[in-house]
Amino acid sequence: MAEAITVARPYAQAVFGIAHDKGELKEWSELLAVLSQCVAQPEVQSIISSPAVSDKQVIDLLSNVAGDLMTDDTGNFLAVLAENNRLQLLSGITVIYEELREDAEQMITADVTSALKLTAKQQKDISAALKKRLGRDITLNTSVDKTLLGGAVIRAGDLIIDGSALGKLNRLANAIG
Repeated sequence: MAEAITVARPYAQAVFGIAHDKGELKEWSELLAVLSQCVAQPEVQSIISSPAVSDKQVIDLLSNVAGDLMTDDTGNFLAVLAENNRLQLLSGITVIYEELREDAEQMITADVTSALKLTAKQQKDISAALKKRLGRDITLNTSVDKTLLGGAVIRAGDLIIDGSALGKLNRLANAIG
């Protein structure tokens, strides 16, 4: 996986450069999301890897899926990926692109896993506290994991805050043992 990310990085940086220069960061995010979901499908993967299917046919297929999101730049991008047998890297390219976009827009996505569903006020309070600490706008993704027993675990970039009851019990056990 690390190798795929290493190979995907220059493509993501190139796309980000194009999108940033043209003020199309959001449009490219939408396009890359659609394309990476498409390429993740086993049927599409078999088409991409088939020697009986030309690069042009694959690009035409992806262009049809992307529809109105396609531009000359996106067509050229897909052509470069196809020519270099890199279409299967679209998911990795998308992940790296989104990291670059968040950085440029001073945003960060925080994943909050809690033992119980968070209320709107709790989400607002967590967002405000993270914004103050990280100095960025926050997008929250929330999920519930009842095995945490109580509290929450927050992941935002390299920051991990484990305020779960399970985490506290584990830290206590390590301190004692």
